[in-house]
Amino acid sequence: MRYDAEKWITLRIRFIGGFFVLLFALTASRAFYLQVIKRDYLLKLADRQHQKIVPLTPARGSIYDANGAALAVSVEMDSCYAEPKSIADLNSAAARLAPVLGMPKGTIFKKLQGNRNFVWLQRRLTPDVVKRIHDLDIEGIGFVKETKRYYPNSEVAAHVIGFTGLDPEGLEGVERRYDSTILGGDGYLVTERDALGRNVALKGTVIQNGAMGHNVTLTLDKNLQYIAEKELAKAVEGSGARAGTAIVMDPQTGRVLAMANYPTFNLNAHVSYAPPVWRNRAVADSYEPGSTFKTLLIAAALEEKVIRPGDSINCEGGSYAIGGRTIHDTHKYGRLSIPEILKYSSNIGVAKIGSRLGPSRLYTYLSNFGIGEKSGIDLPGETSGMLRQWSQWYGIDLATISFGQGVTASSIQLAAAFSAIANGGVLMKPYLVERVTDNEGNVVKSFEPQARRRVVSPETAKAVARMMEGVAAEGGTGINASVEGYRVAGKTGTAQKVDPVTKGYSATKRTASFIGFVPADRPRLTILVMIDEPKTSSYGGVVAAPAFSAIALQGLCYLKVPPDTVVRSKPKTVGVQAGLVVEEDSPAAEGVIVEEGEGNTMPNFRGMSMRQTLKVMEEQGLNVRLHGSGRAVEQSPLPGHRIRPNDQVWVKFAPSA
Repeated sequence: MRYDAEKWITLRIRFIGGFFVLLFALTASRAFYLQVIKRDYLLKLADRQHQKIVPLTPARGSIYDANGAALAVSVEMDSCYAEPKSIADLNSAAARLAPVLGMPKGTIFKKLQGNRNFVWLQRRLTPDVVKRIHDLDIEGIGFVKETKRYYPNSEVAAHVIGFTGLDPEGLEGVERRYDSTILGGDGYLVTERDALGRNVALKGTVIQNGAMGHNVTLTLDKNLQYIAEKELAKAVEGSGARAGTAIVMDPQTGRVLAMANYPTFNLNAHVSYAPPVWRNRAVADSYEPGSTFKTLLIAAALEEKVIRPGDSINCEGGSYAIGGRTIHDTHKYGRLSIPEILKYSSNIGVAKIGSRLGPSRLYTYLSNFGIGEKSGIDLPGETSGMLRQWSQWYGIDLATISFGQGVTASSIQLAAAFSAIANGGVLMKPYLVERVTDNEGNVVKSFEPQARRRVVSPETAKAVARMMEGVAAEGGTGINASVEGYRVAGKTGTAQKVDPVTKGYSATKRTASFIGFVPADRPRLTILVMIDEPKTSSYGGVVAAPAFSAIALQGLCYLKVPPDTVVRSKPKTVGVQAGLVVEEDSPAAEGVIVEEGEGNTMPNFRGMSMRQTLKVMEEQGLNVRLHGSGRAVEQSPLPGHRIRPNDQVWVKFAPSA
């Protein structure tokens, strides 16, 4: 019996001992799990329980122009916050803060109510407002440094630089395209709280600063950008146009030196402008290029050897029927050489060249020039334009596409295409960012010129460039683009716009453009100027060419490009061209197409004197009512349209400026 009792006691002791050993092992395992395995998680959980974390605006890197001038910077400003549980009298505090912050007392009081430990009152305050709040000496009101995006030049390069939101996330332009590069790391405001969730004194606030983002240096030159914007604004306002675009590019590298749009906006107050004004038309909008396309057609035809510079083509006396429609030239040309077809911008001449080249080859060359595909420029929202597959061309399509109708392109695409002719036949990828650097100036990433493809041979490019010089010479459509002291190679363009209602070509809305490069024999600048819906004149040689000339002259002087040996001033003489008296500083207009049918075709009287108008009326047997005196500025119907029996036919004259 005694043995059984001792055995039972021993068993109990061992059971209890084993229980404590197991309990200890479980406790040790749990401790190891909590203190080692779950350590980081529990530390964060503890922080959340006794700390209040408020994210602060990340600091963005700066944006500079090619010469290091700041275009966008982040400046430190004080943001005001409140810890309501530390404020003794919320009503009194709201009443005192209201006039200083410029907010209704009720709005501030509503913010201070509730169980929140932290609330923003107003962010990024001016120094004088900060001082006035400090002077109020309200317990529970604090400040923290945040950054605000500031654009030193306000409107300069607004569409290229873009802007940010309050976050500050990049919303437009370079700010958006390189947002992840420019945006810095997050910063935090951390306040300690006790076990009941109450904030410890403001003196215990900790600020964890965020990392500064990288800086971006652009290819833009602020001075060239200012020149382009100034002259573009003058051209748009002077012609009463809806809008305009100007691009200045280095044809050898594809570096964009200036990109201007008008109307523009102030980057520091972008919310005051309608969103459509923010759109960068140079890359986001496409339009029918009109006669500027003739340059690309002739380059393709020369490369394929279907024409030679010495060839001549019968331009049918200004009227040529094809595909149930009639193509018109402004003047009644007979046989013209290939350079003359470009110089006088003959639609009939290029239509015949296009037929020799054929749709397949023309489509291939236009595609190789970058038409119908994005240029790849480092900006958001780029359009590819519209170039239908050649198998979908019917009837008159080959002819109209030859002179730039029935196809659309963006300004940056056309600038790149003309740069290919300027640099010897290579299509370069246009780009805007030169390099990315850190805060210490170390280069993180750099961008080099990138050739996309060879389009034509150097010999073809040189031959086309020589022909383009005639456009800005005596009798050419772009005489107003000439630059004193420098040889200019370029081409005018005038195109009808499609009416969104009728889906046909508008009778009144046009785009007028001039694209070229200077100096012609050693190109430094490719310049495009496009004016959208000008009122005073619809011709590129009248409204766009002068802006080209002004940008080119100032740009070349700024870059210290020496002039040509022979100084060429704009001619002011009167000459005879194709049987008509034409002042050489009044550009010849480009033809249009009209439906086949009865009735005379309305000539282009714009720029003519009354004597010249009467001579044309006599030659063509027209009865036109004349109003005013001076030079023709308006007419009805528009050039190229048929005159029907009941039409009111008139020409309005006004004194020359």
